Amino acid sequence: MTATAPPRKLRIAISGLGRMGKRHALTYVGRASRADVVAAFTPEASEAAWASSNLPGVKIYSDYDAMLAHPGLEAVVISTATSVHAEQAIKSINKGLHTMCEKPLSIHIDEAQKVVDAAATRPKSQKILCGFSRRFDASYRDAAQRIDSGSIGRPSVFRSQTCDKLDPSGFFVAYAEFSGGIFVDCSIHDIDLALWFFGPESRVKSVSAVGVCAAQPALRQHQDVDNAVGVVEFWEDRIAYFYASRTMAAGQHDMSEIVGTEGKLIVNGNPQTNLLEISDKTGYRREVPPDYYGRFGEAFATEANEFTAACLDDTPLPFKLTGAVRALQIGAALQESLRSGKKIHFDEVGHRVEKATL
Repeated sequence: MTATAPPRKLRIAISGLGRMGKRHALTYVGRASRADVVAAFTPEASEAAWASSNLPGVKIYSDYDAMLAHPGLEAVVISTATSVHAEQAIKSINKGLHTMCEKPLSIHIDEAQKVVDAAATRPKSQKILCGFSRRFDASYRDAAQRIDSGSIGRPSVFRSQTCDKLDPSGFFVAYAEFSGGIFVDCSIHDIDLALWFFGPESRVKSVSAVGVCAAQPALRQHQDVDNAVGVVEFWEDRIAYFYASRTMAAGQHDMSEIVGTEGKLIVNGNPQTNLLEISDKTGYRREVPPDYYGRFGEAFATEANEFTAACLDDTPLPFKLTGAVRALQIGAALQESLRSGKKIHFDEVGHRVEKATL
C-alpha cells in the first residue's frame, strides 16, 4: 500500500508580535490547517519571550530583513506598528512573497499607494491582501449578499461604529503616536464597509468630523480624541455616518446599519458574547465581547484560511488592494477635518475644492 504524502502547507512568517500579531500568530498556528508558521519578527524582548513559550518551533528574528531570508519562506503576515506597514509590505512584495498587511497600509496616502504600485508589478499568482477583517465576517458577508440581491432597494444611508472597551492602561495614548488618528486606525473598517456596500466607484463630495477627549485627555498631545463622529457625503446621493470610541464601559460594540429605499439591515445592533441571557438583582442583560478579537475571532480565522488557500491554489482574493488606498484617503480627510474644525469638499472627479463662506 502506497503511503499518501501529507498535504503541502504554506510556509508563513508573522511580522510583529504585539496585540494584533499575537492574534494572527495563534490563529494561523491553531486554526489554519494549511498554514505552517515557520518564523516571526519582533524587536521586543518581551514579545520574543512570549513567542518562545507560545510558538514552539518557530524561528524568532529581531531583524526583519533576516526574517525575509528564512529558508523556504513563502508568505508574510504584517502586523507591526502602522508607521512601518508600507515599508515592510514593499520589501516582502519585492522579495516575491505572498503578503497580508494589516490595515491601514500606511498612515500616509502616498506610502500606501507605493504598496499598491509595488503589487501591480508582480504576477497575479503572488497574493497581496490588506487585512480588513470584517470582509471575512459571516454577518457582513450576508448583508453584502442581500444588498447585491436588491432586498433593501438602493442603499442610501450607512451608519457604522467601532467602539472599543475602555482601556485605562494608557495603551491607546501611546499607540496614537503611530496610529494616524482615530479615523485612520479605528474607523478605517467602517469606511471600507461603506465602500463595499455603496460600491468602490462611490465618489466623496464632502467630509466633516468632530471629537472629544472624554476619558483620556493625554490623547490631545497627539492631536487625537477618544470619541469622534464623522460624516461623509457622496455624489451618488448617499451618506455615511461613522462613530469611533475608545471608552465603552461594557465591552466591544462594533455595529453597522444599512438603510435602503425598501428596507434596512443591522449587523450586531445588540452585541452579545453568546446566546446566554442573564436575569438577576442587577437587572436583565447579556454579556458583551471584551475586545475586537472577541467579536471577530471567526473572521480572523476565515481570513487566515482564505489567504492561505489563495496562495496555495492560486485562487482570487475576495477584494482588491486598491480599495485600501481609497479607505485611507477618506480616513485621512476625516482626521484633517477633526483637527481643523473645517468641512472638506471635493468635486465630482475627486479634487478638493474650497467653498465660499459668509
